[in-house]
Amino acid sequence: MLKQRVITAIVLLAILLPALFYKTPVPFCAVALLLMAAGAWEWGRLNAFGQAGSLGLAAIYMLMCGLSWYGGLLEKPLPMLWAVAGAVWVLAGGWLLRNGVAGWPRIPKTLRLVGGLLALWLAWLAVAQARVIGINFLLSVLLLVWMADIFAYFAGRTFGGRFSKGKLAPSISPGKSWEGVWGGMVGVVVLSLAWLSLGAAGDGAGTGFWQGQTLYTRLVEQHGLVMMLLAVVFLTAMSVVGDLVESLIKRSVGVKDSSGLLPGHGGLLDRVDALLPTLPLAMMLASL
Repeated sequence: MLKQRVITAIVLLAILLPALFYKTPVPFCAVALLLMAAGAWEWGRLNAFGQAGSLGLAAIYMLMCGLSWYGGLLEKPLPMLWAVAGAVWVLAGGWLLRNGVAGWPRIPKTLRLVGGLLALWLAWLAVAQARVIGINFLLSVLLLVWMADIFAYFAGRTFGGRFSKGKLAPSISPGKSWEGVWGGMVGVVVLSLAWLSLGAAGDGAGTGFWQGQTLYTRLVEQHGLVMMLLAVVFLTAMSVVGDLVESLIKRSVGVKDSSGLLPGHGGLLDRVDALLPTLPLAMMLASL
């Protein structure tokens, strides 16, 4: 299993890194579109579509993204779209978790399909816009989610159950603890402050890796340090919501992974679940 995970990770990095650091955003946006289309295919399977139906859903998704790209949405500021998307994610995420595993099958299938496609479309549009803004801006959002996940894992393993009386969501994901959530929040606060410090310690020319515009620098410039810290903690909480929502759906349909597309890692949705709410919300906060 570990060997499969390593090989899959190396292959993905070999594809993503050259696309990410290319001089224009086009290759990365195209690769991200194809990967998210695989997520749309998985979404069809999770909603009991056959192979043909799931491929058709992926084709519809690619058409949605392609039309958005052709229409110039990647370069346009979309504050209203991100505000609405952020509000829907907060409200819908809370509602889904409150109703639990049993509540998912009661949602009309058409609404589930459309909602999933829109969530994937918004995530692709957000990650593409973030890359258009700059590599550092995109990495600051991605690293926030990854750092939250890493710190949550180690904090949960080390302190899980020591300070809280119950699990985070035992009926959805029994392994997650409140200590893990708090550890993830500490991790992103450390990341954001460290990134700001490294940028401030540079030569001031704005050309170093740490000095390019990031989510953290934009939030500090627009709203101040305290609001930036509150924002990254909020994004961490929403990354947990994205993770739990996907776990809820998988538990409801009786599967362990969204697919076997990524050997050793499960499916595409298993890798991007925490990013689905976080990317649009990061764009919302950055565009306020």
